[in-house]
Amino acid sequence: MMYYYRALKMLAFLDSASEMDIREGSRELGSMRRDDLEGYSSERSLSSRSLGRTSSSVNLLFKGHEYGTALMKFTYVVACQIYGTQKAKKDPHADEILSLMKDNEALRVAYVDEVSTGRDGKDYYSVLVKYDHQLQKEVEIYRIKLPGPLKLGEGKPENQNHAIIFTRGDAVQTIDMNQDNYFEEALKMRNLLEEFRHNYGIRKPNILGVREHIFTGSVSSLAWFMSAQETSFVTLGQRVLANPLKVRMHYGHPDVFDRFWFLTRGGISKASRVINISEDIFAGFNCTLRGGNVTHHEYIQVGKGRDVGLNQVSMFEAKVSSGNGEQVLSRDVYRLGHRLDFFRMLSFFYTTVGFFFNTMMVILTVYAFLWGRLYLALSGFEDSVLADDTKSNKALVTVLNQQFIIQLGLFTALPMIVENSLEHGFLSAIWDFLTMQLQLSSVFYTFSMGTRAHYFGRTILHGGAKYRATGRGFVVQHKSFAENYRLYARSHFVKAIELGLILIVYASHSPVAGNTFVYIAMTITSWFLVVSWIMTPFVFNPSGFDWLKTVYDFDDFMNWIWYYGSVFAKSEQSWERWWYEEQDHLRTTGLWGKILEIILDLRFFFFQYGIVYQLNIAARSTSIAVYLLSWIYVFVAFGIYVVIVYARDKYAAKEHIYYRLVQFLVIILVIVVIIALLEFTEFTFIDIFTSLLAFIPTGWGMILIAQVFRPLLQHTILWDSVISVARLYDIIFGVIVMVPVALLSWLPGFQSMQTRILFNEAFSRGLRIFQIVTGKKSKVDS
Repeated sequence: MMYYYRALKMLAFLDSASEMDIREGSRELGSMRRDDLEGYSSERSLSSRSLGRTSSSVNLLFKGHEYGTALMKFTYVVACQIYGTQKAKKDPHADEILSLMKDNEALRVAYVDEVSTGRDGKDYYSVLVKYDHQLQKEVEIYRIKLPGPLKLGEGKPENQNHAIIFTRGDAVQTIDMNQDNYFEEALKMRNLLEEFRHNYGIRKPNILGVREHIFTGSVSSLAWFMSAQETSFVTLGQRVLANPLKVRMHYGHPDVFDRFWFLTRGGISKASRVINISEDIFAGFNCTLRGGNVTHHEYIQVGKGRDVGLNQVSMFEAKVSSGNGEQVLSRDVYRLGHRLDFFRMLSFFYTTVGFFFNTMMVILTVYAFLWGRLYLALSGFEDSVLADDTKSNKALVTVLNQQFIIQLGLFTALPMIVENSLEHGFLSAIWDFLTMQLQLSSVFYTFSMGTRAHYFGRTILHGGAKYRATGRGFVVQHKSFAENYRLYARSHFVKAIELGLILIVYASHSPVAGNTFVYIAMTITSWFLVVSWIMTPFVFNPSGFDWLKTVYDFDDFMNWIWYYGSVFAKSEQSWERWWYEEQDHLRTTGLWGKILEIILDLRFFFFQYGIVYQLNIAARSTSIAVYLLSWIYVFVAFGIYVVIVYARDKYAAKEHIYYRLVQFLVIILVIVVIIALLEFTEFTFIDIFTSLLAFIPTGWGMILIAQVFRPLLQHTILWDSVISVARLYDIIFGVIVMVPVALLSWLPGFQSMQTRILFNEAFSRGLRIFQIVTGKKSKVDS
């Protein structure tokens, strides 16, 4: 960012330089370029050497006033609220920040200083510091006492709000931590600031939007998908939002604010906890509501690094989706909905909360379709009406294929193709799009749709959005199975297993499934969704299909599931801790949230209601008694489980023989019951497997409802049983997800193919070298 300072010095010199100065400077640069070309060595690139020497030679030509002019025009305030704590702890990071201030005289650091005033008392100060080159030390410029601790709301906006008082000048450019800058772009800042004087529409702008250049696209295919998606949004997308739609907001990008206008209207960040989790966009809402004007300019750009690992991407999307859920509930969106004219209102809806709402509707459509078909199949309605009626099936297939286009992310890819064709040419854009499809971009887009729908829906129902630190690290490393399970179990895996179960039951009980082509045409989109949601975290995981890593990962997963550590264990160590954290939103939700959660969980009981009538033991009876009698099976199974768990806890350690005796008696009892049913009823062996499809979802539904009633059940004897059954279900889900991963890991050549397709050349080469080195080490060890 300090290129701005260097660029301003250069511009100040050129403004006052005579023709002789400029000629002398260009002669100096020309001789330097010749020296560089003659003495070019391969150790450092030509551009970096020449830039360094260029600036030093230009510095020799400066007359002295350039430094003062540049400092009057530009300071860079870094809001690092923990700098004071780092200095107190002698943290090496503090020395590095001091070194940066020493090297860049226009750099200032704002931090919060905590001063103890007694036994428990603390005073808090906002402090601004710089490095004084004459005194050769860091000096305080301002120290302002705060009424209390800084971080009452969300971290980032609080940090911005405490540091904005230290800014100077007419304009403030907000820069995120993952952003970069270029010298040639810094030279254009003077032109950009002139835009504040021009009318756009009927008034002058208050926020100047700037485009971004995403530089992390080459790391892996996943980083490329994200960078392509982001590039189309920060260029074409925002250009259209600003003009003609007039609904561009502020998205946390390097936008330039009219400082005086914003300081008198509540600042550039809203910081209330939870509701302002997406703090940036509220500055845009605030500006639009108060009659401000937001524009977008593409002749200047700032660099930006996007997340490159799937877990980072998913956490970022979870944060954005939760933030959108909170925006729906905010008064700003309510007021905008009331005040905007009809066309701007529709544009605003589509580009903010509407996008996430539509995503959720697409997923709900899949659910409604599959549950509806399952009901038709199990009720026998399909048998009598739809079996011969191919027209209605064709109509359904057509409707589903429309949904599939959205699911594959082709709509989100369209702006990307248009933007690429503008910048690189039409053929290049089409080639990029086809390459993306071969690198499984549709699988990733389907997966990210699930992320958005889950977190947006959960926030709407229960609230409780929270900031997720993505780290924004440059990581391309293998993530363990347990970590992937923790992140995606509730949002993707369980839902994919539910949809897969519906499809399996439908295939086995529907007359339509007899016609293979019709079944495939009707359900291929849903199967694609199921496979995407289960496999994506492993497909985009470096070394995701390495057999040894898969074996170690499964051991690690089972250790995590069965960990009985201290009460202070983190969710990364203990399954139970993670399980409680996953239902945190139910503790803060209201009465309607709980009622809706229970209504949604009741769908799992439908499997049992539909399937028990299809069992041979039911003897084609349609009486309600069949369903009521089937509950005996549920209670007997639960009773047997409780007996075995009780026997294990009481006898397994010391009197092992009694534990084995209980197990033996239970097995004998089950065998006797099965023989009796075979002899005296129309029960067949296939009923055992069919009934599993009925009763496993019932148990899961009961656990979900028990979680809602946790305040009542937690102090009863039932709660321990709920926890142990929930643990059993998570083991079942883990095994179901692990089976395809293990199979693909076992197949030879699949791992190298994955690395070759999904990661760049350098990473693939590095991974192969790493495997050779580790292979040699293990041989030496053995």
